[in-house]
Amino acid sequence: MADNLTPAQRRLNMSRIRSTNTIPEVLVRSIAHKIGYRFRLYRRDLPGKPDLTFPRMKKIVFVHGCFWHMHRCSYGRLVPKTHTAYWQAKRTKTKSRDRSHTKMLKRDGWQVLTVWECETRRPEELETTLLAFLNK
Repeated sequence: MADNLTPAQRRLNMSRIRSTNTIPEVLVRSIAHKIGYRFRLYRRDLPGKPDLTFPRMKKIVFVHGCFWHMHRCSYGRLVPKTHTAYWQAKRTKTKSRDRSHTKMLKRDGWQVLTVWECETRRPEELETTLLAFLNK
């Protein structure tokens, strides 16, 4: 099936997809801040450049988009109708890289929590999850 957008329109759409400061990330940060925790953002010296790092507690929170990181929810199972093989390979590589980064971080003594985009749609449950993870 051919793409129904021109290359210029597709380029514009794709350019608007952020890699940092996404709405789910900002929500997780505001909840963590509200419950009294302070954190560092995007530490480049750690594998995967974690979204939130709590250095004193040796804890890390990744905020992943369901589609891009192939979550098991309906958003993550979505299959693009065009360039299917390309997107499948790209998303599989991302998932594999995520697994590798988590392994490296755990080996270095960090505790890791992954918050999925779909989980940010229920802020009360997300707050409970963050509290449980950060209070361990």
